[in-house]
Amino acid sequence: MKSMKALFVVAALTVSSLAMAAGGGDRTFARMEQARKVSMEAYQLAQKQKAEAPVAETNAKSAEHANC
Repeated sequence: MKSMKALFVVAALTVSSLAMAAGGGDRTFARMEQARKVSMEAYQLAQKQKAEAPVAETNAKSAEHANC
């Protein structure tokens, strides 16, 4: 009888853990995929802005001090 109770407890715990594990995996994966897409878009935008930024600008002050 004790072995039957132990088997029942183990079976109940196994079934409950499997049921809980299957519930949120798809939602979690979808959230991770969405976060990855958003971060990649932000990274690409930052790289694009970085490439378009001017390297150097000339102004009158730097021209005055060219021979210093």
